[in-house]
Amino acid sequence: MNKRFWKNKKVLITGFEGFLGSNLTKAMLTSTAKIFGLDIKVKRKDTILAPADYKNMIVIKGSVADYVLLKDTIVKNKINVIFHLAAEAIVGTCQSNPLTAFSTNVRGTWNILEACRNAKHVQSIIIASSDKAYGAHKKLPYKEGAPLTGKHPYDVSKSCADLIANTYFHTYDLPVTVTRCGNIYGPGDFNLSRIVPDAIRCAVGGRTLLIRSDGKFIRDYVYVDDIVNGYIVLAENFKKLGLGGEAFNFSDEHPITVVELVNKIFKISGKKPDYKILNKARYEIKQQYLSADKARRILGWRTKYNLEKGLAETIKWITGCPG
Repeated sequence: MNKRFWKNKKVLITGFEGFLGSNLTKAMLTSTAKIFGLDIKVKRKDTILAPADYKNMIVIKGSVADYVLLKDTIVKNKINVIFHLAAEAIVGTCQSNPLTAFSTNVRGTWNILEACRNAKHVQSIIIASSDKAYGAHKKLPYKEGAPLTGKHPYDVSKSCADLIANTYFHTYDLPVTVTRCGNIYGPGDFNLSRIVPDAIRCAVGGRTLLIRSDGKFIRDYVYVDDIVNGYIVLAENFKKLGLGGEAFNFSDEHPITVVELVNKIFKISGKKPDYKILNKARYEIKQQYLSADKARRILGWRTKYNLEKGLAETIKWITGCPG
């Protein structure tokens, strides 16, 4: 981290108590910036943020669907850098309640961008999109120029947010860029419906893992610290490299099947694989993984954690959690 860059910067992190948000917040609290965190829930039980962390930042409770709150926060505090991470991130929840998905993921994004449109003090806005924004493609891995063709609520919400960010750059010259990440895992992920924490809990707890898909779905998995580093490097290089209007994939570029991932988790846990294939997954893309070539070339970004090392760290964290 370039602490000279962050000196006297005012940074807003939306969704700061979520999985990625809490990890990014902890990292940014070691910088010389003044941190503002906005979340619909604050000081929740399941977070890696410590009481001391809250004392070193400005906490704002509210939703990104609240335009007035966002504009007041950004304008009155003269925010310089925005990491927009707030989202409804669970695919199943978005399928069962699309209004929530579109309100948070789409409206929340245009609210952020509109609130920044005439705020001259805003220097960079980094929008968290997703690999799901691409939809299903036969040509893999996805590169940043691939069409955004999401078909189901979560995927579409991310495709829309991505396109809205693009139009605010091209129409209003807003300093915005987009990130699209592989499946993020690591400490701080309290959502046990995700495959990595679910598999680890089952492995260390001696329970049978229920795999919703047929086990053959292919994904890339990237450790949360590597993603946090990507966001920070992107913000630090935004103005210098003229990154407005760009999109960046962040991936470890080693796609594997769900069953291969699960077998690794059980092996690292020192347990014999124990899982049941349900084959009940609906509206999910079967093969999806990213090229991070652009991030390597332009940002000099590299992953520091391979899957084995990242899983070992995640297992260590989960086994140390109460309950």
